[in-house]
Amino acid sequence: MTAQPDRSELTTRRPATEEEARALASAVRLRILRVTLDQALTNKEIAERLGRNPASTLHHVRRLVDTGFLAAEPVRRGRRGSREVPYRATGKSWTVNVSHDAGHVSNERAMLAAYLGEIGDVPPGQTVSTRLGLRLTADERAELLTRIQVVFDEFARRPPSEHGEPLGVFLMVYPDRP
Repeated sequence: MTAQPDRSELTTRRPATEEEARALASAVRLRILRVTLDQALTNKEIAERLGRNPASTLHHVRRLVDTGFLAAEPVRRGRRGSREVPYRATGKSWTVNVSHDAGHVSNERAMLAAYLGEIGDVPPGQTVSTRLGLRLTADERAELLTRIQVVFDEFARRPPSEHGEPLGVFLMVYPDRP
């Protein structure tokens, strides 16, 4: 058996507050965080990217700002001199643990819905995907999850590559029912 990675390599995640858990339990809000990860966008730009009404997205943007997942950047002037507030994801969502075991609203369905919404916009042939069925002991399952988390954390800590391509990664481990 391969030695487990040192757990100190993992990003320490604190339990999400109830308010933070609720904020992350929305596919729309998770998609907002994704589209504002690499660049600051105004509410109108966010709504256009998601194909939604700006009034609807503003509610979600405010919730994310109130919980610290999204930050307003300095006001800028629009094409016609209007006041525009761009928002950027803070990366805080990677530092909190949203777990239904902690009595919080589970965000698993929201994450799946956000993924399906994002992948629906990707042209055919642009994804890399795989499936795997395993039979593991509890210790082996823990090892698998720790090793995956180490890789994710390593890449999450890297500064964005100047000429890098924006990518999304979705992983779900679930019990397989015969």
